[in-house]
Amino acid sequence: MLYAIISEDVNDSLERRLAARPDHLARLEQLRDEGRLVLAGPHPAVDSEDPGEAGFSGSLVVAEFDDLDSAQAWADADPYIIAGVYAQVTVKPFKKALP
Repeated sequence: MLYAIISEDVNDSLERRLAARPDHLARLEQLRDEGRLVLAGPHPAVDSEDPGEAGFSGSLVVAEFDDLDSAQAWADADPYIIAGVYAQVTVKPFKKALP
């Protein structure tokens, strides 16, 4: 089943994000390589493709996991959690309707 992992950053997270980004991306690339990743990306803190020093306000990952517990465990082990980037992470089932 698909699960949405919706994360909200702490204030002024950009420096921590940049430091943990390579490890964060490696985990996403593994999901992609396994054919389980639907989409992933950050939410810019301002209305711009490149928010610059404004940074990001959070992230969204939609991926396939065996169950909610597996999705939650994957989210809990995210390098951004370990680095203190995320203030809150919500994991919930997702049903793709379109396209």
